[in-house]
Amino acid sequence: MKIYTARGDTGGTDLLGERVTKSDPRIDVLGELDEATSSIGFARSLATWDRANEFLLTTQRDLYQIMAELAFIDTTRPDSLIFASERVDWLEEAIATVQESVTLPREFVVVGESTPGAAMDVARTIVRRAERRAVTVSETAEHPTNPQILRYLNRLSTLLFILARAEDGHVVVAKER
Repeated sequence: MKIYTARGDTGGTDLLGERVTKSDPRIDVLGELDEATSSIGFARSLATWDRANEFLLTTQRDLYQIMAELAFIDTTRPDSLIFASERVDWLEEAIATVQESVTLPREFVVVGESTPGAAMDVARTIVRRAERRAVTVSETAEHPTNPQILRYLNRLSTLLFILARAEDGHVVVAKER
């Protein structure tokens, strides 16, 4: 059994409901999000704090849902795939939970104090790039983006920043909620 189709050999690919060129801006966003979830997975594999691992796994699952929504053409997407504001609320709660446990340095943060923290900082920069691509797609009338996706990506980079500081050893007390 072959695991490839060769359908993309001429520069095309499938979104859910339409065949498009691989230069379509939606493919760029999906590629950036794929890279983001992979980088978060790498950071998760290095995480030393159990709560960090839990938070990161949940964000990976959320990113898969975001990718599913973005892959559908609006007229074919089921309502069940619309990314909800409750996911942004969860992310804000996660940020607050971690923030209670971390003392942020007063100086500019130089990345690399710890391997897990550095991996989370790399993931953060990739999420920021994905966010910029999502904004670009959202600005086109042809492909409006669910505003909850943009909010989530913006908050996700904050979670990754604060988790990186926790992994760098700035944890005061790891409080469990």
